Amino acid sequence: MGKIFRPSFDTGVTMKEHHYAVTVNWIGNTGEGTASYTAYQRDFNVEAPGKAPILGSADPAFRGNPERWNPEDMLLASISACHKLWYLHLCAVNNVNVLEYVDYPVGRMLEGDGQRKGHFKDAELRPQVIISSQSNLDLARRLHDDAHHECFIANSVNFPIRCSAVIKHQD
Repeated sequence: MGKIFRPSFDTGVTMKEHHYAVTVNWIGNTGEGTASYTAYQRDFNVEAPGKAPILGSADPAFRGNPERWNPEDMLLASISACHKLWYLHLCAVNNVNVLEYVDYPVGRMLEGDGQRKGHFKDAELRPQVIISSQSNLDLARRLHDDAHHECFIANSVNFPIRCSAVIKHQD
């Protein structure tokens, strides 16, 4: 079996720093501001030049708009998207031809109880992947571990993330 290409960024050289900036614009003032807990909406827009806005709100459990993305949704989507991007990269450089990739991630958050702060307990990525019939199925499975190891978002959170991938050859 051939050697798996695993990028290594531990070169002794200073890490390259990337910068990100967005605007989170609260649009939920119904005329009273935050005069009371029920006086305002939780809606906001995430904006950045040249990008479509993301329509956000709180989770419906916290008086949010269920038609908008909440921060918990976006955290889960960020974890999934980062993993997928690393996985596709690693597959490309290891001659695994991915034809389809759909993830159905889930996460569990514990709400604070007054003494302990609320936090994510864990997350599970559940990608369904189709690879070409010529691609190595075992290698495709192993590359998910490498993608998790490289994922910037996974490396930035303090809760476990599991990956339960289902990978199949194209019919």
